[in-house]
Amino acid sequence: MNRQIKLIWDFRGPTALKTAEHHVKHLNEFIALEKTALNITGFKKINNMYSTAFMVVEENEMIKVRDLLKPHRGEVYTP
Repeated sequence: MNRQIKLIWDFRGPTALKTAEHHVKHLNEFIALEKTALNITGFKKINNMYSTAFMVVEENEMIKVRDLLKPHRGEVYTP
């Protein structure tokens, strides 16, 4: 089984949550256009000034997606 990688974008400031939520819309558009193997995205509010958006990809797709979308960081995804 191929590992799954969670690509993460960090947003800070008073509009972080709205920005992360909006970023997920673009990630979903990317998934539809590129027909990636997985369709797992989301956003998370860490606190009032910090939120994240994420996308999960198969490890074999990670380099291509990373180079195109430039996430801030990544980690192995465990559902």
